Amino acid sequence: MSDDVLLFFSGHMAALPLYERLEGEIARLFPDTKIEARKTQISFKNRHLFACASFLPVRPRAERPDPYLTVTFGLGRPVCAPRIAASTEAAPNRWTHHVLVGSPEEIDKELLGWLREAYEFAEKKR
Repeated sequence: MSDDVLLFFSGHMAALPLYERLEGEIARLFPDTKIEARKTQISFKNRHLFACASFLPVRPRAERPDPYLTVTFGLGRPVCAPRIAASTEAAPNRWTHHVLVGSPEEIDKELLGWLREAYEFAEKKR
């Protein structure tokens, strides 16, 4: 894990196991993924950004698990599922979705399926 990633988690160390599981699964499924840690998010890229991890508060504090990590991904379609905390059509036929993760077990087959779809969607962008 890079120093930039560890710096991102300063003040949020309880959420680090969530990120470690997420990064591990992404690395296993998409070994060519580039990871960029910035001040507000950690980005996962192939040719383009396909997902990120952040502390974006997409739900009121009382509705957020403690600790939590917000996993964001882009698709060419809207997803209607109870786990989707928020979604927006950022551009025509480009939907951004946010999922709150509160335990490593929540990085499961369903979420990883959406991330696979996001990875493939990003690969097809010009």
